[in-house]
Amino acid sequence: MLVGWLLGAAACSSAAATPREEDVLRLTSSAFEPGQEIPARYTCEGNDVSPPLSWEGAPAATRSFVLIIADRDAPDPAAPQRTWVHWIVYNLPSTMHELAEGARTLPPDARQGLNDWKRTSYGGPCPPVGRHRYFHKLYALDVPLLLDKPMKVEVEAAMEGHILAHAELIGTYQKKKRAD
Repeated sequence: MLVGWLLGAAACSSAAATPREEDVLRLTSSAFEPGQEIPARYTCEGNDVSPPLSWEGAPAATRSFVLIIADRDAPDPAAPQRTWVHWIVYNLPSTMHELAEGARTLPPDARQGLNDWKRTSYGGPCPPVGRHRYFHKLYALDVPLLLDKPMKVEVEAAMEGHILAHAELIGTYQKKKRAD
């Protein structure tokens, strides 16, 4: 009861600092729930197509979105050594609120960065060992990015000081064991 009162009092005293639920950027997929397994269709063991993603709650000042999908558990979740980038999409228009499954055609101003296969396309989960976590991060920016086929580090540097909001959706995947 006291906690509820304190939260309510804080919201009343600083309503501008407390975002309304509809003003919080949220990223979801109809293919998997947060923290759950990514269906094989979206992996190297399936069709290797990007999952459907949708978002809502972007700040009014949003001018573009950036999506980065990365595996922080590479190569082995028991001893991660690096982050493996699966897909970078930037300059998604502020009017856009979803990417369809297998998104191959992007809006005219949208661009793709280089993933860790050195390709400008989606590369699905394909962990060599164990169950990996795949972080789907969406950023709402106050500017479009002036980049040409950047890698993740360049995108992150260009976003610095321009991120209005971000959302994260984590899915997991482990290759199916093969019968001998």
